[in-house]
Amino acid sequence: MTNDNRKVLTCNETRVVQTHRILPPDLNDHQTLFGGKLMSMVDNTASISVSRLARTNDIVTASMDELHFIHPIRSGHSVCVESYVTGTGRTSVEVFAKVLGEDLITGKRYIAATSFITFVVAGLSQDEALPLIQPVDKEEQMICGNYQDRRQRRLADRQANEKLVEAISILPPWIKEKS
Repeated sequence: MTNDNRKVLTCNETRVVQTHRILPPDLNDHQTLFGGKLMSMVDNTASISVSRLARTNDIVTASMDELHFIHPIRSGHSVCVESYVTGTGRTSVEVFAKVLGEDLITGKRYIAATSFITFVVAGLSQDEALPLIQPVDKEEQMICGNYQDRRQRRLADRQANEKLVEAISILPPWIKEKS
């Protein structure tokens, strides 16, 4: 426990690993894994990390802050999505996901993508807060060490997005607003 009585968990206590074989229905026109399919896999895996942290399924994805496609994943390869919690606010949770591809014939492994996803844990009372995260190894320390910077960027992006949403018309595209 910390001085504010929040429980502390290691990144490893929230770690989730899912591995899938890439089959023809998963492919885009370039014969590589469809990006939307990978996004779904990342969101699903990361959501389990959040449930392990908060011990609830009352969570929602707030944003996929970053998703960097680094190397295409081909048919017949495997995709391994590994996620763990890298920072928490009172109700918000940041999760890092790394995506590894593997050519199952040669055994060559490669980093296919990285992502940061933010979730909100719903239903917490005002006096409840999520556990804190303690990184252990070098990778976790480097990634968790930049959590506050990413959080500040997200808050600024959120304000900018709120202004954008205010400026967007909700009328059907065939109806023009009068200036």
